[in-house]
Amino acid sequence: MATRDAVSDLIRGNIDAIILKILSSRDGYGYEILKSISTLSQGEYEMKEPSLYTSLKRLEGQGFVESYWGNETQGARRKYYRITAEGLQELTEATDRWVHVRQIVDRLLVQERSAQ
Repeated sequence: MATRDAVSDLIRGNIDAIILKILSSRDGYGYEILKSISTLSQGEYEMKEPSLYTSLKRLEGQGFVESYWGNETQGARRKYYRITAEGLQELTEATDRWVHVRQIVDRLLVQERSAQ
């Protein structure tokens, strides 16, 4: 269980970038974004709804996403989110940061293993 918590912590540290990546493909509403995260992680990470909306609110406040109301096609209107040009730039920078950090950690862990 501790391993799963550690993995979740690493993912949570990058959730804004993950949300931006999902929205870079197409606009989406909350439940749809949650399902995408679950599907893309092959069920290994389930984001909670409050965490999603906290991240979306933060991303919107930073100008990385914007929201709009969809049409009432079936039932209640849905609030959709789309990535902005600034959000696309942040996604690029966040991806670069992740790759850089991953390379450092990989080097450290590989050195650790080969020293044994």
